[in-house]
Amino acid sequence: MAASSVRRAVLSQTLSRFKCSGGHVRRILAVRLQTNSVTSQSEEVKHSACWVKISRYESISTNLQSTQSGGGGGGGRVLWAAVALSLFSSSDEDQRDEAQRKEDELILLLKKAKLSVHRGQLQAASGFLHQAVVLAHQTHNNQAIIYTYSLMANLAYVQGQLDNAEKLFKAAMSFMLSGGTPEDDNAVIEISLKLASIYAEQNKPELAEHGFRFCMESLEAKLEKQKEIPAEEQTEDREALRKDTRLLLGLCLDSRARYRASTLHLKQAGQDYQSALNICRQEQGDTHPQTLVLMSDLATVLDLQGHYDDALVLVQQAVDLSRSAGHPDQHILLANMAGILLHKGHLEDAARFYQEALNLAREARDQEAVDKVQEGLKEVKKRNQERKEEEKAAQ
Repeated sequence: MAASSVRRAVLSQTLSRFKCSGGHVRRILAVRLQTNSVTSQSEEVKHSACWVKISRYESISTNLQSTQSGGGGGGGRVLWAAVALSLFSSSDEDQRDEAQRKEDELILLLKKAKLSVHRGQLQAASGFLHQAVVLAHQTHNNQAIIYTYSLMANLAYVQGQLDNAEKLFKAAMSFMLSGGTPEDDNAVIEISLKLASIYAEQNKPELAEHGFRFCMESLEAKLEKQKEIPAEEQTEDREALRKDTRLLLGLCLDSRARYRASTLHLKQAGQDYQSALNICRQEQGDTHPQTLVLMSDLATVLDLQGHYDDALVLVQQAVDLSRSAGHPDQHILLANMAGILLHKGHLEDAARFYQEALNLAREARDQEAVDKVQEGLKEVKKRNQERKEEEKAAQ
C-alpha cells in the first residue's frame, strides 16, 4: 500500500513540476529599420508566461485533481485508492505492480522530455512525450493524458508547427471537458487563449478575435462573481483563485495587444497593454519582471505611434527599475530604449545604450538579441553618416 501511494504521489509531483520550459519571457525589441515597421510579431519568443505564479500547465493538473476528486484535492483520492488496492487478491496485486511499472516508466519519460527541452533537443523531447502519452492512455490516467497532450502541443507551438499544436490543444481540451471540467475553468481558458494565439499567427482574424473575446469575457464574469462573495466567506483558496484569474486576464490582454500591434491596430494595442500593465502592477508589483516587460512593450507601441516623449519616459522607468531589480532580460529593455532614442534623433545616447545592451546580450548568450542590437548599431552609424553629409552639404 505504501509503495503504491508513494509512486502515485511521485507521478503527481512530476506532472505538476514539469513546466513548459521550451519558451522564455516574451520580449519585444524596438530595433526598427523603418519608422512604420512593427517588430512585435517577428521578435516575439514563445513563452511560458511569468504572469501567473504557477506554471501555465501546472494549473491544469491542479484543476483536474480538484475536479476528479469532487473538489477535495487529489491526496484523499490517492490514499483511498491505495487502501482499496491493498484489499485485492494476489492476481490483482500483479496487475497493480504492472500499473506501477507503467507509471514509473511514464515518470521517467517525462523527466527525459524535460531534460531534452532544457538541452534544446526538441525532437528527442517530442519522441519521449509521444511515448508518455501512449502509456498515459494505457493506464487510463486522464490527468496524465491531458497534461502530456498540453506539453506536446506547446512543444509543437514553439517549433512553429501550428496545425499540429492546434490539434493537440483541442485534444487536451476535449479530454478536460469530457472529464467534467467546466468551460470557464482557468485551465480551459488557458488552452483557449493558446488557440486564439495560434489563429492569430495563422492569419485567421475572426477566430482569433472570437477566442480572445471568449477568454476575457469568461474571466471578467468569474471575477464579478467572486466580488459577490461576502467577506466572511472569503478563504485563502478563493483569494488565490481570484489572483490567478485576474493574472490570466492580464495575460489575455497582453496576448491580444501583441496581436493588435502586429496588425497595426496600435491604439487598441496600447489600450490592452495599459490594462495588462495595471493588472500586473496591482497583483505582482512594480518591479516584477513581467511588469517591466509590459512597460517596455507599451513604450514600443507609443513609439510606433510617434509619441516618442511618452515612450521614452516609460521605457526609462522600466530600465531604471530593471537595474535595481536585476531583471533577467535587462538587455532587451535597454535595446528598446535605444530604439526610441534613435527615433528621437539622439544618436549618441542610442549608440551608448545599444552597446550596453549588446554586451549584456552576449553575456546572456541571447543570439537573437545580439543580432537585433547589431542591426540597431548599424542604423545609428548610417544615420550619423547621413547627418554628416547633410551638414557638409549645408556649408
